[in-house]
Amino acid sequence: MSKFSHNDLIVILTAIGTILILSRIISEMGRKFHFPIVMGEIVVGILLGPTILGTFNPEFFERVFPKDGNVSIAFDGLVNLSVVLLLFVAGLEVQLPMVLKQGKTAIFTSFFSMLIPFATGFACAFYFPKWFGNDSGGDVFFAMFIGTALAISALPVIARILMDMNLFKTNIGMLIMASAMFNDLFGWLIFSFLLSMKTADESMGVGYTILYIFGFGIFMLTIGKKIIDRSLPWIQTKLSWPGGVLSISIGICLLCAAFTEKINIHAILGAFIAGIAFGDSVHLHEKAREIIHQFITNFFAPLFFVSIGLRVNFIDNFDATIVGIVLVLAYFGKVFGAAFGAYIGGLKIKKAFAVGFGLNARGAMEIILGTLALSAGLISPKLFVALVIMALVTSLTSAPLIRKFLQ
Repeated sequence: MSKFSHNDLIVILTAIGTILILSRIISEMGRKFHFPIVMGEIVVGILLGPTILGTFNPEFFERVFPKDGNVSIAFDGLVNLSVVLLLFVAGLEVQLPMVLKQGKTAIFTSFFSMLIPFATGFACAFYFPKWFGNDSGGDVFFAMFIGTALAISALPVIARILMDMNLFKTNIGMLIMASAMFNDLFGWLIFSFLLSMKTADESMGVGYTILYIFGFGIFMLTIGKKIIDRSLPWIQTKLSWPGGVLSISIGICLLCAAFTEKINIHAILGAFIAGIAFGDSVHLHEKAREIIHQFITNFFAPLFFVSIGLRVNFIDNFDATIVGIVLVLAYFGKVFGAAFGAYIGGLKIKKAFAVGFGLNARGAMEIILGTLALSAGLISPKLFVALVIMALVTSLTSAPLIRKFLQ
């Protein structure tokens, strides 16, 4: 039986320590130029990964980040745990009543900001797969993935952009947030189902998988949510603060993630739904929410986003054509779709486009989606690199374009 050796422990502790320190230093440097923190973390991954360190000193790269063996397995486990917890944090920010309060404008904006990018992405990937570096035509799974990738938004990034612009609590800010919540909810549901179909376990049929996931979602957002709502005051006053709420919330998140993984839907969906059930509770103190957020985004998020740069060589896999096509489709589908929905929902044309550019920020969520798709063999490294670049470009351009259309 293989054991985790003294040397393995030294290697993984060195790798984690280096990642955390370097990503914090480079991210803080990037903040001075208004770059998102995630960008600094990806840059560290590129520096430590096959793109730079692996090219100039491959032996050292292999020693610190081995592809096989105990260290590789342990690091892979940490990265998987990180992505599950990141989706839990994303779920915490979803507040379903806010979506309903925004009325018909939010409904139209949400609907068309999903439908148009999904339809354009699906059609292009289905009929012209070579545009995305895929040689097999008529691949429904691949086309559905491209459609989902172009339809999803990045709720945490959008919230941060709106807060930085003092728009978060305005009508237009609430409209963008409500639509982004709808986008995330349905986007992750479709993507999780897509992954489950790709990696289907023959021991459980598709029908049972659908039945279980709907049953789980309804249970967690009704009975489960009520249980959490009634338990939180007791947890927050009777147990150690803040350890009690931190342990219980993350524990429930991991149990939900394990359940959805067991029924062939990816663990991220269970974590996301658990996050919604917790985040929707009026009894979850803002300070408790902030502690959970800080713990996960400052320890687990750097491990995940740095691991992106460790996966592929960004220079060898950079394809200008694929990057260009993905960028054009991302801007066209999302901005036009959201602006059209907001316009027929009652907004003036300039404000409608501001909503469109607000929802176009893909950020971390797009990168998580791309990483999971790459791991599942749905996409090639070239398309993965294009999605990462698209996520960064749309996030960087979102705030100035919102400002331009609101002036």
